[in-house]
Amino acid sequence: MMELTKISKLIYTKIEQLEAGRKTLKERGESKSLATAEYEKKLAITIIRLKNGESLDIEAYKIENPPATLTEKIAKGICWNEKLEMDKSEALYKAALVNMQSFTAALSALQSILKYSEEK
Repeated sequence: MMELTKISKLIYTKIEQLEAGRKTLKERGESKSLATAEYEKKLAITIIRLKNGESLDIEAYKIENPPATLTEKIAKGICWNEKLEMDKSEALYKAALVNMQSFTAALSALQSILKYSEEK
């Protein structure tokens, strides 16, 4: 059986991790929002540019007057980098959420161990 002071220290460490995790979650949430907004903005601008007849390049290909049915798909291809950043920020946000859940579960388990140890 773990000694009570060791359990208490572990609980304190988990509380500190939760506090740091909240800050990280907030930062990653803001980054996620910004990346999503940037992607949506770039996509809208690219669609407008294509619909206005502007010539755009993707890799070594020049795009001019695409059919209306393909404009959005082509615009998404042009905005691939912003989409990548948006997806990365989403993954980092989800990872931070999972970490918070993990810290919470560990804290709960330690509190149960402490309670059980105190009862003995």
